[in-house]
Amino acid sequence: MRLSRFPLSTSKETPADAAVVSHQLMLRGGFIRQLGSGLYSWMPIGVRVLRKIEAIVREEMNAAGAMEIVTPTVQPAELWQESGRWAQMGDEMLRIKDRHKNEFCFGPTAEEVVTFHVRQDIRSYRQLPVNYYQIQTKFRDERRPRFGVMRSREFVMKDAYSFHMTESSLAAEYDNMRAAYAKVFTRVGVDFRIVKADSGNIGGSRSEEFHILAQSGEDLLAVSDAGDYAANVEAAETRASGTPRAAATAAVEKVSTPGQKTCEQVSKFMKVALDHKVKLLVVKGAEGGLVGIALRGDHQLNEIKAAKHPKIADPFQMATPEEVKAVFGCEVGYLGPVACPIPVIADFAASEVADFVCGANEDNHHLRGANWGRDAAEPETADLRMIVEGDPSPDGVGTIKLYRGIEGGHVFQLGKKYTKAMNLTVLDENQQPVTPEMGCYGIGVTRMAAAVIEQRNDANGILWPDAIAPFRVIVCPIGLDKADTAGAVKAAAETLYAELLAAGIDTAIDDRGLRPGEMFKDADLIGIPHRIIVGAKGLATQQFEYKRRDAAGAEMIAATTSAVLEKLGG
Repeated sequence: MRLSRFPLSTSKETPADAAVVSHQLMLRGGFIRQLGSGLYSWMPIGVRVLRKIEAIVREEMNAAGAMEIVTPTVQPAELWQESGRWAQMGDEMLRIKDRHKNEFCFGPTAEEVVTFHVRQDIRSYRQLPVNYYQIQTKFRDERRPRFGVMRSREFVMKDAYSFHMTESSLAAEYDNMRAAYAKVFTRVGVDFRIVKADSGNIGGSRSEEFHILAQSGEDLLAVSDAGDYAANVEAAETRASGTPRAAATAAVEKVSTPGQKTCEQVSKFMKVALDHKVKLLVVKGAEGGLVGIALRGDHQLNEIKAAKHPKIADPFQMATPEEVKAVFGCEVGYLGPVACPIPVIADFAASEVADFVCGANEDNHHLRGANWGRDAAEPETADLRMIVEGDPSPDGVGTIKLYRGIEGGHVFQLGKKYTKAMNLTVLDENQQPVTPEMGCYGIGVTRMAAAVIEQRNDANGILWPDAIAPFRVIVCPIGLDKADTAGAVKAAAETLYAELLAAGIDTAIDDRGLRPGEMFKDADLIGIPHRIIVGAKGLATQQFEYKRRDAAGAEMIAATTSAVLEKLGG
């Protein structure tokens, strides 16, 4: 590509409203342009990146045996009403009506649509398993779209849906898709982790996320420092230590703590470590009434885990201050498990603490030296907290370290959630109707582009991996304004450019007539991995100057296409 004919529009200025580096660099490099809140147009240089990501995804999905389809972005409300998600999706779903007042949505995902088509076309067990995928635009009406295309309202996603006669067949395809995704992320060229995840409102019994590691990531990941365990902190397990609780050594004592409500305030006031403070949270019960959750003072509640407990309401809801006051007779900041008027479930770690401080269930008072079994009823125990760095790995190998990650892909075993709700059946070998198992698998294509930048950038711009860079190589002729050498420089640059293209290398030549510094700054900003400088000084010794985008300095190589190809790895 000749940059003189390419609409490259770069900027030195960092946009004031761009909070993360990917948003800043995508705007500065001219990859995207904002059309409205959470709405972005992809410009020519951005489309080159996007199409390369799509090509990798498409190749690996095809190789894994999935078949590509394209479904409408606008979907009838009836399908979502069948599955029960029309109301469940809430304000995130963009609902629209046509001129006949029929209701539709701009599809945020396509489980219902693909299930509908399989219901139309698949009749027999002989036609299963089947896996359909598409690379298609989606829309989710984010309350606060932010971070550019990282969390935009309209985005491109690869979504796939598989259908199976048996759970074992579904499990096999899940593993097949998991392996295909690993190949995609490896080919793109990023450092990633596969982590256990919560299925959220998509549903299903098993799910894992593919995270691109980056300090700016919104998700926190719990990873073993010695084993294979990895999970989103929302799904990461914690377990009982297995060590018997220490015996009580202190007598229980009521202490006046006027105005001391938070764990931090109480711990400082009573000179006790946070891990020897037990706090009591009050939530709505699954069968009405209230339930208490006991946690150590230094731990945070995991609401996703709590909502899955059979005694706790799903969706999770905290009790209001008024409801707490009516039952306990005191404010929220003074609650504790001693003489507690409601059932208590203690997190494993909280149940192992002896001689602890807790609320006295009386305004402005706490208890010191409280113990389970003696002062408070021995509680039911469960995993209810967020995992923290330094915890033992749940698989027993190593300890947990926390990393930031950006979710780029997600795989789910859905089971029969959608096929049953939408009355999809096929005939088995005995001609009996059977409800198939279903899986779904998504990759955020536009998000991946931004996530790569979050992981790979420096002070000068983007560090694209070769596989998805807008151009793999840029040829920079310098000194074209010098009459005595310009002809030789131009000829050598044009020959190299033509031969690289003939060798199948995606190459740009900067023939815009800019000064060297301007050329190099643009090339670094937009992240071209390899730069070849063709100049009279180098040609005098039959050399080109070669620089990798991520290298500290340049080096001289032979002024031949074969020498350049060798640097590119072939």
